[in-house]
Amino acid sequence: MAEEKHHRHLFHHHKDDDKPVETSDVYSETVYSSDTSGVAKPEVDYKKEEKHHKHLEHLGELGTAGATAFALHEKHKAEKDPEYAHRHKIEEEIGAAVAVGAGGYAFHEHHEKKEAKKEDNEAHGKKHHHLF
Repeated sequence: MAEEKHHRHLFHHHKDDDKPVETSDVYSETVYSSDTSGVAKPEVDYKKEEKHHKHLEHLGELGTAGATAFALHEKHKAEKDPEYAHRHKIEEEIGAAVAVGAGGYAFHEHHEKKEAKKEDNEAHGKKHHHLF
C-alpha cells in the first residue's frame, strides 16, 4: 500500500514526482535604500517605470489603430455585401467599441507615464515651481 499508483490526467507527468525541487540563487533587481529607520524600503527605478508605461501607451495606440481599421473594413463590407449587412454592422460596432477602449487605455498609460516622470523628478530633487 505504500506504493500506490496515482491517477494522472492529461497534463500531469510522473517524471516530475521523482525529481527534487531545485532552488537557485537568483537575486532580484530590487535595490533597497540605505534608510536609517531600520525598515528596508525598495527603491523604484522611475526611468524603467516610465519606459514601461510608454511601451504600454504605444501598444494601446496600436490597438486603437487596428480596431479602427477593422471597423472601417466592416463598414465597407456592410455596404458591399447586402446579404450579411446586419452582421457586418454589428462587427463594425464591436470594432468601434474596441477602438474606444484601446484609446482609453492609451490615455490611461499616458497619464501613468507622466506620473512616473513626475515622481522621478521629485526623487532626484527637481521641484516643480508654480509661478502663479
